[in-house]
Amino acid sequence: MASGNSISAARADALIQARGLRFAYEADRWVVDDVSLDLKRGALAALIGANGSGKSTLIRLLAGLRSASAGEVLFSGQPLKGIPRKRLARSLAYVPQINPMIFPFTAMEVVLTGRSPYTPRFRFENRLDVEQALMALAAVGAAHLAPRPVTELSGGERQLVAVARALAQEPECLILDEPAAALDLKHRAALIRILRQLRDRQGMTALMVTHDLQLLDPAFDRVFAIHRGSLLAEGSPGQVLRGEVLSRVYEDPQVRARKLEGRTFVWSGT
Repeated sequence: MASGNSISAARADALIQARGLRFAYEADRWVVDDVSLDLKRGALAALIGANGSGKSTLIRLLAGLRSASAGEVLFSGQPLKGIPRKRLARSLAYVPQINPMIFPFTAMEVVLTGRSPYTPRFRFENRLDVEQALMALAAVGAAHLAPRPVTELSGGERQLVAVARALAQEPECLILDEPAAALDLKHRAALIRILRQLRDRQGMTALMVTHDLQLLDPAFDRVFAIHRGSLLAEGSPGQVLRGEVLSRVYEDPQVRARKLEGRTFVWSGT
């Protein structure tokens, strides 16, 4: 039986805690069903699962963008719903799966909107804000995009700008919904490298929804696997990226996984 001190230490080590989360868009049809998890400080974690399994809804609950039907989310030990929005935005940033950018603002102007938690009303950005925005663009390898209208950028370039906007918030935690979906192989690998550097150099915590299982081992510390709204498995990539686990996650008995030269490769088929 765990001692009181060990339980307190475990709680202190968790930046985000979900307890019995449930959410339904329609009565009695749970999209998220009794999910409990701990996201440790300084961890790089992935959330995986089949299409329609509730991944996007779950991370929106964890980011405070939706209110749970039942259960609660804690951030640094405090109920998420009780934290003022502007204060939360200085600690937690969210990158959505789709970033509609229909106005011809420059990439720099878009990234500067990430500084709004630090900017009083009716005041323009100052030199520090501009410096932070430039640093954020440089961090994702997109400094050269700063003067370009986002309407002229590719989908992958827009996604890099969206990540930079989140980094400009100087968050303690970054939550990303399939940020690599529009990126080519080179930029997907670069994004993972950026997240690892942020973890290693700044202690940033990150949770990323992804379908690209090949990128997870050994880069990630933790993998959460969701199936039909419920947490089916969690652990290190080596513990979760196994055929017997993934075949249940994706309801595909043909899923195979094999470790080669320190990385786990996953495919479906004989």
